[in-house]
Amino acid sequence: MEYAHLGEALGTDFFSVREQFTEEQWTRFATVRTFVDTEVLPDIGDYWERAEVPWHLVRRLPELGIVGETITGYGAAGMSPLACGLVHMELHRGDGSLGTFLGVHAGLAMQSIAMCGSAEQRERWLPAMSTMDKLGAFALTEPDHGSDSVALETTARRDGDHWVLDGRKRWIGNGAVADLVVVWARDTEDGEVKGFVVETPAEGYAATVIGGKVSLRAIHQADIVLTGVRVPEENRLAEANGFADCARVLATTRGICAWMALGHATAGYDAALRYATERSQFGKPLASFQIVQERLVHMLADLTGMQLYCMQIGRLAEAGRLSPTVAGLAKMHNTRAARRILSTARDMLGGNGILLEHHVARHWADIEAIHTFEGTETMQTLIVGKDVTGIGAFA
Repeated sequence: MEYAHLGEALGTDFFSVREQFTEEQWTRFATVRTFVDTEVLPDIGDYWERAEVPWHLVRRLPELGIVGETITGYGAAGMSPLACGLVHMELHRGDGSLGTFLGVHAGLAMQSIAMCGSAEQRERWLPAMSTMDKLGAFALTEPDHGSDSVALETTARRDGDHWVLDGRKRWIGNGAVADLVVVWARDTEDGEVKGFVVETPAEGYAATVIGGKVSLRAIHQADIVLTGVRVPEENRLAEANGFADCARVLATTRGICAWMALGHATAGYDAALRYATERSQFGKPLASFQIVQERLVHMLADLTGMQLYCMQIGRLAEAGRLSPTVAGLAKMHNTRAARRILSTARDMLGGNGILLEHHVARHWADIEAIHTFEGTETMQTLIVGKDVTGIGAFA
Protein backbone atom coordinates (compact mmCIF):
# COMPACT_ATOMS: atom_id res chain seq x y z
CA MET A 1 0.00 0.00 0.00
CA GLU A 2 1.25 3.50 -0.82
CA TYR A 3 2.55 5.34 2.26
CA ALA A 4 2.29 2.04 4.20
CA HIS A 5 4.69 3.21 6.93
CA LEU A 6 3.26 6.70 7.33
CA GLY A 7 2.26 6.29 10.96
CA GLU A 8 5.45 4.64 12.15
CA ALA A 9 8.12 6.34 14.21
CA LEU A 10 11.08 8.22 12.79
CA GLY A 11 14.18 9.37 14.65
CA THR A 12 12.75 12.64 15.93
CA ASP A 13 15.50 13.60 18.38
CA PHE A 14 17.00 16.77 16.93
CA PHE A 15 18.36 17.97 20.29
CA SER A 16 19.81 14.55 21.31
CA VAL A 17 17.62 14.17 24.39
CA ARG A 18 17.95 10.37 24.06
CA GLU A 19 21.38 10.62 25.69
CA GLN A 20 19.84 11.83 28.93
CA PHE A 21 17.71 8.73 29.58
CA THR A 22 18.82 5.72 31.60
CA GLU A 23 18.69 2.22 30.15
CA GLU A 24 15.65 1.41 32.31
CA GLN A 25 13.81 4.42 30.96
CA TRP A 26 14.79 3.73 27.37
CA THR A 27 13.84 0.05 27.63
CA ARG A 28 10.33 1.02 28.70
CA PHE A 29 10.17 3.45 25.79
CA ALA A 30 11.46 0.93 23.24
CA THR A 31 9.03 -1.75 24.41
CA VAL A 32 6.05 0.53 23.91
CA ARG A 33 7.40 1.89 20.61
CA THR A 34 7.53 -1.63 19.16
CA PHE A 35 4.03 -2.37 20.47
CA VAL A 36 2.67 0.81 18.90
CA ASP A 37 4.26 0.28 15.49
CA THR A 38 3.51 -3.44 15.17
CA GLU A 39 0.20 -3.87 17.02
CA VAL A 40 -1.57 -0.55 17.56
CA LEU A 41 -1.18 1.21 14.21
CA PRO A 42 -2.42 -1.66 12.03
CA ASP A 43 -5.72 -1.93 13.95
CA ILE A 44 -6.60 1.28 15.71
CA GLY A 45 -8.15 3.25 12.83
CA ASP A 46 -11.04 0.81 12.47
CA TYR A 47 -11.78 0.84 16.21
CA TRP A 48 -11.59 4.63 16.32
CA GLU A 49 -13.99 4.92 13.37
CA ARG A 50 -16.48 2.49 14.95
CA ALA A 51 -16.08 4.10 18.39
CA GLU A 52 -15.22 0.73 19.92
CA VAL A 53 -12.70 -0.05 22.66
CA PRO A 54 -9.81 -2.17 21.28
CA TRP A 55 -9.89 -4.69 24.09
CA HIS A 56 -7.17 -6.87 22.60
CA LEU A 57 -4.79 -3.90 22.84
CA VAL A 58 -5.96 -2.89 26.32
CA ARG A 59 -5.27 -6.42 27.59
CA ARG A 60 -1.71 -6.19 26.28
CA LEU A 61 -0.83 -3.28 28.59
CA PRO A 62 -0.13 -5.33 31.75
CA GLU A 63 1.88 -7.78 29.63
CA LEU A 64 4.13 -4.88 28.67
CA GLY A 65 4.78 -4.15 32.37
CA ILE A 66 3.60 -0.54 32.19
CA VAL A 67 0.47 -0.52 34.38
CA GLY A 68 0.74 1.35 37.65
CA GLU A 69 2.66 4.52 36.83
CA THR A 70 5.21 5.30 39.55
CA ILE A 71 3.53 3.11 42.18
CA THR A 72 5.95 0.61 43.75
CA GLY A 73 4.86 -2.81 44.99
CA TYR A 74 1.50 -4.52 44.46
CA GLY A 75 2.71 -5.76 41.05
CA ALA A 76 2.62 -2.19 39.72
CA ALA A 77 5.09 -0.90 37.14
CA GLY A 78 7.06 1.23 39.61
CA MET A 79 8.40 3.46 36.86
CA SER A 80 10.47 6.57 37.35
CA PRO A 81 8.65 9.79 36.39
CA LEU A 82 10.71 10.05 33.19
CA ALA A 83 9.97 6.45 32.20
CA CYS A 84 6.29 7.01 32.97
CA GLY A 85 6.27 10.07 30.74
CA LEU A 86 7.98 8.23 27.91
CA VAL A 87 5.44 5.40 28.11
CA HIS A 88 2.53 7.81 27.88
CA MET A 89 4.18 9.72 25.06
CA GLU A 90 4.60 6.54 23.01
CA LEU A 91 1.12 5.21 23.70
CA HIS A 92 -0.36 8.51 22.54
CA ARG A 93 1.88 8.48 19.49
CA GLY A 94 -0.05 5.32 18.71
CA ASP A 95 -3.49 6.33 19.86
CA GLY A 96 -4.97 8.81 22.32
CA SER A 97 -7.85 6.55 23.34
CA LEU A 98 -5.54 3.72 24.38
CA GLY A 99 -3.25 6.11 26.22
CA THR A 100 -6.19 7.75 27.97
CA PHE A 101 -7.56 4.35 29.00
CA LEU A 102 -4.28 3.67 30.83
CA GLY A 103 -4.15 7.21 32.20
CA VAL A 104 -7.61 6.91 33.75
CA HIS A 105 -7.08 3.41 35.11
CA ALA A 106 -3.55 3.83 36.46
CA GLY A 107 -2.88 7.56 36.64
CA LEU A 108 -6.18 8.51 38.28
CA ALA A 109 -7.89 5.49 39.83
CA MET A 110 -4.81 3.57 40.99
CA GLN A 111 -3.01 6.71 42.10
CA SER A 112 -6.07 7.79 44.12
CA ILE A 113 -5.90 4.52 46.03
CA ALA A 114 -2.11 4.61 46.31
CA MET A 115 -2.02 8.20 47.54
CA CYS A 116 -5.22 8.40 49.57
CA GLY A 117 -5.95 4.81 50.60
CA SER A 118 -4.95 2.98 53.75
CA ALA A 119 -2.40 0.15 53.69
CA GLU A 120 -5.26 -2.34 53.77
CA GLN A 121 -7.04 -0.64 50.89
CA ARG A 122 -3.88 -0.60 48.79
CA GLU A 123 -3.35 -4.32 49.44
CA ARG A 124 -6.98 -5.06 48.66
CA TRP A 125 -7.28 -3.32 45.31
CA LEU A 126 -3.94 -2.45 43.70
CA PRO A 127 -2.65 -5.96 42.83
CA ALA A 128 -5.75 -6.78 40.73
CA MET A 129 -5.59 -3.33 39.13
CA SER A 130 -1.92 -3.82 38.23
CA THR A 131 -2.86 -6.91 36.21
CA MET A 132 -6.03 -5.17 34.97
CA ASP A 133 -8.16 -8.00 36.31
CA LYS A 134 -9.98 -5.09 37.93
CA LEU A 135 -10.47 -1.93 35.88
CA GLY A 136 -10.61 1.50 37.47
CA ALA A 137 -12.35 4.82 36.85
CA PHE A 138 -12.19 8.27 38.45
CA ALA A 139 -15.46 10.15 38.92
CA LEU A 140 -14.98 13.83 39.71
CA THR A 141 -16.49 16.09 37.05
CA GLU A 142 -20.24 16.68 36.91
CA PRO A 143 -22.72 18.01 34.34
CA ASP A 144 -22.59 21.46 35.94
CA HIS A 145 -19.04 21.38 37.33
CA GLY A 146 -16.03 20.95 35.05
CA SER A 147 -13.44 23.67 35.60
CA ASP A 148 -15.03 24.44 38.99
CA SER A 149 -15.01 20.79 40.08
CA VAL A 150 -14.23 21.97 43.62
CA ALA A 151 -17.91 23.00 43.76
CA LEU A 152 -19.14 19.45 43.09
CA GLU A 153 -22.68 18.66 44.27
CA THR A 154 -22.61 14.87 44.60
CA THR A 155 -23.29 14.09 48.25
CA ALA A 156 -22.17 11.43 50.72
CA ARG A 157 -24.31 10.83 53.80
CA ARG A 158 -23.15 8.62 56.67
CA ASP A 159 -25.63 5.91 57.60
CA GLY A 160 -24.24 3.57 60.24
CA ASP A 161 -21.40 1.53 58.76
CA HIS A 162 -22.18 2.76 55.24
CA TRP A 163 -22.19 5.93 53.20
CA VAL A 164 -25.03 6.81 50.84
CA LEU A 165 -23.99 8.54 47.60
CA ASP A 166 -26.35 10.64 45.47
CA GLY A 167 -25.55 12.78 42.45
CA ARG A 168 -24.42 12.83 38.85
CA LYS A 169 -21.02 12.60 37.18
CA ARG A 170 -20.06 13.30 33.56
CA TRP A 171 -17.13 12.58 31.24
CA ILE A 172 -16.03 9.61 33.34
CA GLY A 173 -13.51 7.59 31.34
CA ASN A 174 -14.05 3.83 31.78
CA GLY A 175 -17.13 4.65 33.87
CA ALA A 176 -19.30 2.12 32.06
CA VAL A 177 -16.78 -0.75 32.23
CA ALA A 178 -14.86 -0.21 35.47
CA ASP A 179 -14.99 -2.61 38.40
CA LEU A 180 -13.74 0.04 40.86
CA VAL A 181 -14.92 3.64 40.51
CA VAL A 182 -13.30 6.29 42.71
CA VAL A 183 -16.18 8.70 43.36
CA TRP A 184 -15.55 12.12 44.87
CA ALA A 185 -18.50 13.40 46.90
CA ARG A 186 -19.25 16.05 49.52
CA ASP A 187 -19.87 14.86 53.07
CA THR A 188 -23.24 16.31 54.16
CA GLU A 189 -22.00 16.45 57.75
CA ASP A 190 -18.83 18.55 57.47
CA GLY A 191 -19.04 19.77 53.86
CA GLU A 192 -15.66 18.28 52.94
CA VAL A 193 -15.00 16.42 49.67
CA LYS A 194 -14.08 12.78 50.25
CA GLY A 195 -13.21 9.79 48.09
CA PHE A 196 -15.13 6.51 47.92
CA VAL A 197 -14.47 3.33 45.97
CA VAL A 198 -17.71 2.06 44.44
CA GLU A 199 -17.44 -1.60 43.46
CA THR A 200 -19.65 -2.32 40.46
CA PRO A 201 -22.19 -3.53 39.74
CA ALA A 202 -23.84 -1.65 42.58
CA GLU A 203 -27.49 -0.95 43.23
CA GLY A 204 -28.25 2.66 42.30
CA TYR A 205 -25.16 3.04 40.06
CA ALA A 206 -26.11 3.68 36.43
CA ALA A 207 -23.61 4.51 33.67
CA THR A 208 -24.48 5.52 30.11
CA VAL A 209 -21.83 5.83 27.39
CA ILE A 210 -21.66 9.34 25.89
CA GLY A 211 -22.16 9.20 22.13
CA GLY A 212 -21.44 11.61 19.32
CA LYS A 213 -17.79 12.25 20.22
CA VAL A 214 -15.35 13.37 17.54
CA SER A 215 -12.30 12.94 19.78
CA LEU A 216 -10.90 9.93 21.67
CA ARG A 217 -13.54 7.78 20.02
CA ALA A 218 -12.00 4.44 21.03
CA ILE A 219 -12.46 4.99 24.75
CA HIS A 220 -15.89 5.33 26.31
CA GLN A 221 -16.70 8.21 28.63
CA ALA A 222 -19.86 7.90 30.65
CA ASP A 223 -22.62 9.86 32.30
CA ILE A 224 -23.11 8.39 35.75
CA VAL A 225 -26.15 8.67 38.01
CA LEU A 226 -25.76 7.73 41.67
CA THR A 227 -29.07 7.08 43.40
CA GLY A 228 -28.73 6.00 47.00
CA VAL A 229 -25.57 3.99 46.30
CA ARG A 230 -24.48 2.36 49.54
CA VAL A 231 -20.73 2.19 50.12
CA PRO A 232 -19.26 0.52 53.22
CA GLU A 233 -17.07 2.65 55.47
CA GLU A 234 -14.15 0.37 54.61
CA ASN A 235 -14.41 1.67 51.01
CA ARG A 236 -13.99 5.31 51.99
CA LEU A 237 -10.44 6.31 51.08
CA ALA A 238 -8.82 6.78 54.46
CA GLU A 239 -6.61 9.75 53.54
CA ALA A 240 -9.06 11.57 51.26
CA ASN A 241 -10.56 14.12 53.64
CA GLY A 242 -10.81 17.26 51.51
CA PHE A 243 -10.63 18.50 47.94
CA ALA A 244 -6.93 19.19 48.44
CA ASP A 245 -6.39 15.42 48.55
CA CYS A 246 -8.16 15.02 45.22
CA ALA A 247 -6.04 17.88 43.87
CA ARG A 248 -2.87 16.01 44.90
CA VAL A 249 -3.86 13.17 42.60
CA LEU A 250 -4.68 15.55 39.75
CA ALA A 251 -1.33 17.30 40.15
CA THR A 252 0.48 14.04 39.37
CA THR A 253 -1.44 13.54 36.13
CA ARG A 254 -1.33 17.10 34.80
CA GLY A 255 2.33 16.80 33.93
CA ILE A 256 1.60 13.52 32.14
CA CYS A 257 -0.77 15.46 29.87
CA ALA A 258 2.27 17.34 28.54
CA TRP A 259 3.85 14.00 27.59
CA MET A 260 0.57 12.87 26.00
CA ALA A 261 0.54 15.98 23.82
CA LEU A 262 4.14 15.32 22.83
CA GLY A 263 3.15 11.86 21.62
CA HIS A 264 0.37 13.20 19.40
CA ALA A 265 2.60 15.95 18.04
CA THR A 266 5.40 13.47 17.29
CA ALA A 267 2.96 11.31 15.34
CA GLY A 268 1.86 14.32 13.29
CA TYR A 269 5.38 15.54 12.57
CA ASP A 270 6.70 12.09 11.63
CA ALA A 271 3.78 11.49 9.27
CA ALA A 272 4.17 14.90 7.62
CA LEU A 273 7.93 14.47 7.15
CA ARG A 274 7.62 10.99 5.69
CA TYR A 275 4.74 12.06 3.42
CA ALA A 276 6.66 15.10 2.18
CA THR A 277 9.60 12.92 1.15
CA GLU A 278 7.46 10.23 -0.52
CA ARG A 279 4.77 12.33 -2.21
CA SER A 280 5.60 14.00 -5.54
CA GLN A 281 3.74 16.91 -7.12
CA PHE A 282 4.72 19.02 -10.14
CA GLY A 283 7.35 16.41 -10.90
CA LYS A 284 9.34 16.54 -7.66
CA PRO A 285 8.99 15.55 -3.97
CA LEU A 286 6.94 17.87 -1.76
CA ALA A 287 9.95 18.10 0.53
CA SER A 288 11.87 19.99 -2.18
CA PHE A 289 9.55 23.00 -1.99
CA GLN A 290 10.73 25.86 0.21
CA ILE A 291 7.33 26.41 1.84
CA VAL A 292 7.12 22.74 2.81
CA GLN A 293 10.60 22.83 4.35
CA GLU A 294 9.67 25.98 6.25
CA ARG A 295 6.61 24.27 7.70
CA LEU A 296 8.58 21.19 8.70
CA VAL A 297 11.21 23.30 10.45
CA HIS A 298 8.58 25.31 12.34
CA MET A 299 6.93 22.05 13.41
CA LEU A 300 10.30 20.71 14.54
CA ALA A 301 10.96 23.88 16.55
CA ASP A 302 7.68 23.38 18.39
CA LEU A 303 8.37 19.68 18.87
CA THR A 304 11.84 20.12 20.34
CA GLY A 305 10.47 22.76 22.71
CA MET A 306 7.84 20.26 23.87
CA GLN A 307 10.53 17.63 24.41
CA LEU A 308 12.56 19.98 26.59
CA TYR A 309 9.50 20.92 28.64
CA CYS A 310 8.83 17.23 29.24
CA MET A 311 12.44 16.47 30.15
CA GLN A 312 12.48 19.23 32.75
CA ILE A 313 9.16 18.38 34.41
CA GLY A 314 10.37 14.77 34.50
CA ARG A 315 13.53 15.82 36.28
CA LEU A 316 11.58 17.98 38.71
CA ALA A 317 9.18 15.11 39.42
CA GLU A 318 12.07 12.77 40.13
CA ALA A 319 13.46 15.33 42.58
CA GLY A 320 10.05 15.74 44.22
CA ARG A 321 9.91 19.38 43.11
CA LEU A 322 7.23 19.40 40.39
CA SER A 323 4.61 21.93 41.46
CA PRO A 324 1.03 21.95 40.13
CA THR A 325 1.72 25.36 38.59
CA VAL A 326 4.76 24.20 36.63
CA ALA A 327 2.91 21.06 35.53
CA GLY A 328 0.01 23.26 34.41
CA LEU A 329 2.29 25.53 32.40
CA ALA A 330 3.83 22.51 30.67
CA LYS A 331 0.40 21.09 29.91
CA MET A 332 -0.80 24.42 28.49
CA HIS A 333 2.32 24.93 26.38
CA ASN A 334 2.46 21.42 24.97
CA THR A 335 -1.19 21.01 24.08
CA ARG A 336 -1.15 24.40 22.35
CA ALA A 337 2.00 23.47 20.39
CA ALA A 338 0.58 20.05 19.52
CA ARG A 339 -2.52 21.64 18.04
CA ARG A 340 -0.33 23.80 15.80
CA ILE A 341 1.77 20.85 14.66
CA LEU A 342 -1.22 18.62 13.94
CA SER A 343 -3.10 21.35 12.11
CA THR A 344 -0.08 21.92 9.88
CA ALA A 345 0.40 18.18 9.34
CA ARG A 346 -3.23 17.76 8.35
CA ASP A 347 -2.88 20.56 5.84
CA MET A 348 0.39 19.25 4.42
CA LEU A 349 -1.20 15.91 3.59
CA GLY A 350 -3.87 17.66 1.53
CA GLY A 351 -6.95 15.52 0.92
CA ASN A 352 -5.17 12.49 2.32
CA GLY A 353 -4.92 14.33 5.62
CA ILE A 354 -8.54 13.60 6.50
CA LEU A 355 -8.25 9.85 5.92
CA LEU A 356 -7.74 7.63 8.96
CA GLU A 357 -5.34 5.41 7.04
CA HIS A 358 -2.83 8.26 6.98
CA HIS A 359 -2.70 8.54 10.79
CA VAL A 360 -2.98 12.31 11.11
CA ALA A 361 -6.72 13.09 11.32
CA ARG A 362 -7.14 10.84 14.35
CA HIS A 363 -4.42 12.66 16.29
CA TRP A 364 -5.71 16.01 15.00
CA ALA A 365 -9.09 15.22 16.55
CA ASP A 366 -7.78 13.56 19.73
CA ILE A 367 -5.57 16.46 20.79
CA GLU A 368 -8.73 18.51 21.28
CA ALA A 369 -9.75 16.33 24.22
CA ILE A 370 -6.31 16.41 25.81
CA HIS A 371 -6.21 20.18 25.36
CA THR A 372 -9.36 20.31 27.50
CA PHE A 373 -9.19 17.61 30.17
CA GLU A 374 -7.17 17.91 33.38
CA GLY A 375 -7.81 21.64 33.22
CA THR A 376 -8.47 23.75 30.14
CA GLU A 377 -5.91 26.15 28.71
CA THR A 378 -7.91 29.01 30.22
CA MET A 379 -7.76 27.50 33.71
CA GLN A 380 -4.05 26.66 33.44
CA THR A 381 -3.39 30.23 32.30
CA LEU A 382 -5.22 31.68 35.28
CA ILE A 383 -3.50 29.32 37.72
CA VAL A 384 -0.09 30.32 36.41
CA GLY A 385 -1.21 33.94 36.24
CA LYS A 386 -2.03 33.90 39.94
CA ASP A 387 1.39 32.44 40.66
CA VAL A 388 3.29 35.13 38.74
CA THR A 389 1.14 38.11 39.81
CA GLY A 390 -0.05 37.07 43.24
CA ILE A 391 -3.60 37.98 42.20
CA GLY A 392 -6.30 35.35 41.80
CA ALA A 393 -8.59 35.93 38.81
CA PHE A 394 -11.17 33.35 39.90
CA ALA A 395 -12.57 32.00 43.16
